Amino acid sequence: MPSKPRDGRHGGDAPGAPRDRIAELIAPLRVRPGTKVRLPRDFDPGDTGDLVNKGAGTELLQRGVAMLAEYQARLAAEHRRGLLVVLQALDAAGKDGTIRHVMSGVNPQGVRVHSFKVPSAEELDHDYLWRYGWRLPARGEIAIFNRSHYEEVLVVRVHPELLDKQKLPPSVRMRDVWDHRFHTINEFERHLSENGFRIVKLFLNVSKDEQRKRLLQRIDRPEKNWKFSAADLRERQFWDDYQRAYGDMLSNTSTEWAPWYVIPADHKWFARIAAAAAIVHALMELDPQFPTLDRRARDELTRLRSALEQE
Repeated sequence: MPSKPRDGRHGGDAPGAPRDRIAELIAPLRVRPGTKVRLPRDFDPGDTGDLVNKGAGTELLQRGVAMLAEYQARLAAEHRRGLLVVLQALDAAGKDGTIRHVMSGVNPQGVRVHSFKVPSAEELDHDYLWRYGWRLPARGEIAIFNRSHYEEVLVVRVHPELLDKQKLPPSVRMRDVWDHRFHTINEFERHLSENGFRIVKLFLNVSKDEQRKRLLQRIDRPEKNWKFSAADLRERQFWDDYQRAYGDMLSNTSTEWAPWYVIPADHKWFARIAAAAAIVHALMELDPQFPTLDRRARDELTRLRSALEQE
């Protein structure tokens, strides 16, 4: 698991070594497939790796945002693969702020953000993955799911009465619903991966005490009042149930083709750095390339350039 500063490093990179630095930063946050996760024992929400403060990570975040913009441009130009970012968290963990800061440098034409709320009547008339499939990225795109298909093994598990609204056949309800859903989701993501769509799954891991502080801020600060909902307090009563549900989800759905990263979220600045690093790392592994022209196309460009110069 990540630890506090070990050797006096302050997040500086050796010139030309961003790939190694990013891999080093996110390696302790990755849930190895087959690992049994218990929260909060296994991942410290307050960890900041080897970065001692916000200032130490500012340059690293800026570099990550710049690299993300570069790789997004290459992904769009290549137009063969796509990226799906799955963002899960409890209330007040910082999902919206993470999206806003990490994606601040990208071309908005190539990024789509989808926030999934309570299912509509139409959505409940379909299987539980139906509404998520409609919003998957196209080739060349990045899609961000702000909450996702994992709500189906989290909030629905904590509130099993929601299963009744999904109109499941009795034969389905008789089986172990959650194990079946873990298997189905893993195969769904395997299918996407095998068809050129990379999946990055980020769980913003906030502590109960830090959530309390942020909810109080939403009450005390007028500019944040709009964020507060009494439902947040009601869900807080199920904290331990959610911790178990998240642990089970991480244990059963972190795969080689779609691993989970548990992002320490008590310090927003570090959560944003770590989230950016995980996304950039996935794009670096994809390594999309700008298309190259064959000789005939290059000759045609030369001819057209000459025509423009002679005008």
